[in-house]
Amino acid sequence: MNKDLRNPLARARGLGSAKEGVSHWMLQRVTALGLIFLTLWFVVTVVSLAHADFDTARATLAKPWNAVLLIALIITMFRHAVLGLQVVIEDYVHTRWLEVASLVVIKFIAVLATLTGVLAVLRVALGS
Repeated sequence: MNKDLRNPLARARGLGSAKEGVSHWMLQRVTALGLIFLTLWFVVTVVSLAHADFDTARATLAKPWNAVLLIALIITMFRHAVLGLQVVIEDYVHTRWLEVASLVVIKFIAVLATLTGVLAVLRVALGS
């Protein structure tokens, strides 16, 4: 008895699970979990600097752990955003060229924004 429920054409083409869904789903959950802790750290840091002057805020960011955590927040935030937008685009954009173009644009913007954020943190942290 054949337990393959696909139709013969799908079986002939080899269509089926791409085996990518679980890793994508898991990475989205891991980035979400990381964002919880990084956002809590960020909020606590910003609240502690609420009445501080610019030099105090800059000195706080120049501490190595604070700079590393802020860079981790930026990278994780944009990676999580790309993962979420990718799911939305793949589910709701049905024109193939528009789907591919949208994914490319989203990833390009995310990489550009991530690099800009990391560069800004490094410039402040390294004092240049």
